[in-house]
Amino acid sequence: MAPVTLNLEMVVVLSLLALTVVLFVSEVVRVDLAAILVMVILGGLSYLPGLGGIADINRLFNGFSSNAVISIIAVMIVGAGLDRTGLMNSVARFILRFGGSSEKRIIPIVSGMVGIISSFMQNVGAASLFLPVVSRISARTELPLGRLLMPMGFCAILGGTMTLVGSSPLILLNDLIQSTNRTLPSDLQMRTFDMFSVTPVGFALVLTGILYFVVFGRWVLPGKATREEATSAQSMKEYVKRIYGLKADIFEVVIPEGHLLVGETLADMMEAYHLYIIGTYHHGQKWLAPPVETTIVAPCRLAVLGRRKVIQEIADVYDLRIEDRLKVFNEDFSPAQSGIAEIVIPPNSRVIGKTARDLFFRKTYGLNLLAIHRIEQTLSYVETEEHEATRIGTVQFQAGDTLVVQTQWTALTRLKTNPDFVIVTSEFPQEELRPKKVGWALLFFLVSISLILFTDVRLSLCLLTGAAGMIVTRVLSIDEAYRAVSWNTVFLLAGLIPLGQAVNDTGTAEWIAQQVLRLLEGWPVWSLQAGVAILATAFTLIMSNVGATVLLVPLAVSIAIAAGGNPALFAMTVAISTSNSFLIPTHQVNALIMGPAGYRVADFVRTGGIMTILFLIVSLVMMNWVF
Repeated sequence: MAPVTLNLEMVVVLSLLALTVVLFVSEVVRVDLAAILVMVILGGLSYLPGLGGIADINRLFNGFSSNAVISIIAVMIVGAGLDRTGLMNSVARFILRFGGSSEKRIIPIVSGMVGIISSFMQNVGAASLFLPVVSRISARTELPLGRLLMPMGFCAILGGTMTLVGSSPLILLNDLIQSTNRTLPSDLQMRTFDMFSVTPVGFALVLTGILYFVVFGRWVLPGKATREEATSAQSMKEYVKRIYGLKADIFEVVIPEGHLLVGETLADMMEAYHLYIIGTYHHGQKWLAPPVETTIVAPCRLAVLGRRKVIQEIADVYDLRIEDRLKVFNEDFSPAQSGIAEIVIPPNSRVIGKTARDLFFRKTYGLNLLAIHRIEQTLSYVETEEHEATRIGTVQFQAGDTLVVQTQWTALTRLKTNPDFVIVTSEFPQEELRPKKVGWALLFFLVSISLILFTDVRLSLCLLTGAAGMIVTRVLSIDEAYRAVSWNTVFLLAGLIPLGQAVNDTGTAEWIAQQVLRLLEGWPVWSLQAGVAILATAFTLIMSNVGATVLLVPLAVSIAIAAGGNPALFAMTVAISTSNSFLIPTHQVNALIMGPAGYRVADFVRTGGIMTILFLIVSLVMMNWVF
């Protein structure tokens, strides 16, 4: 191994690496902007005399067309297509059925599923596929997205170590071993690994990740909701309570067979007991925003909106059971599906002078009318300190009235085209699901996966095939595809790729490796292996894991032979350890989840620091035990 001498170009690249780390950790600017700034500085410096070798200016922006960046764009579009069909809703519903609203049950289920999937497909693909699922679970359980996405993302990375096709370094491992064998004598030739040779190691790592978050998640995961989450459903509830005096909590009430309320209409109950019945369920049939003339039959379940104290008093008097949480109506009244909205009646509206009963308001518009705010007066079924209870179903609408309604977001979206109403509420999900397109979405998803698993077609082309197929078959439109892409993630990755190339092309990476290995000279074999693992972990944070693997496998083999160790084990140590990317958001998966969850670099340093140490310990122990 010829020694590498430090030169001016290497010093400049090392300085840029230090600057990148400082910008990432300090967060003086956003990480995607930091990556762009470093790329611009790198390009500018390459024009200076003596520094022309640090970057090829003609290839400076090749990161935007790199396999990794195009793959992550395509996989976001594929995930959005599957989500648009409602398929991800079904997956979320399945997980919630077993996990309920408990963080300690949801994390193992989601993380385990992602870990298994990422063992057979690129980990960023598995993470992107489950991103909308986790978002829906967060909305329905009111668990902050930040407490669910990091376990999912980390286990997607860990799952890539379970098979030889789970990550790019492991895919390269056998090829690197074979090419290295050509330079070795016959008695030192290494055997290649089988598809599932690494499975015990990967399984132990995924299990470690799940246990880490289940046991220590309470302390290591970010505990606050993102700014977007904080201004959503809960804020609207507080707003409605403050402005209109309405308590917008929903409860599920069970009416048993033969109960004395059977035969009463919903209007009778609402007017008599000052509450709102916004859903009914009987013999497998569910009605949301049921007509107020609906007669109660038993056994049935009612979704009731109102004050807990009032509803509990009624339940005690009439011997009714209130469920601890929504069961039948859990998905229907999740913040992702429904909520409270404000609607104004304009001067030219055709509903002026008519009542909610005249219009069959619930049946016609799918809206549960909670209150009418007129000038400084609020009319509702609920009696408060400010106003008496009013039969709002018989109140004639006037121009300028603000209607407070509980609604499914799909119904509110349809109402936007109705000139008789002006929608005041703007922040609500307005995407139309296309369940009839689920066949096309699944077909092109399977086409992409099949191309990845069974052909040598480039990963980005495999995924783009699925993305293009979904757009052509109108699973989602081209504009929706553009909106599905997290462009800050794209610029973060594309901006860092030139720096990684500079680290490799200028010889800086090899110089760093030689300095570290010189320090380890004469150490026991196990400590040399640990040193190689730490070196691979550090390299994968500042350059691509593929580049780190290609560079370090030959060096690791040379060290093992010189120290009398197992060269194949050292080569595998490099390929496994390049998945140890949890400290900063340079890995594609970490970059993907950073924006939606509102993570900061400090969150990765805190949570990922412990995971990095656990990864090193578990992987080294398992590799030496298995091999």
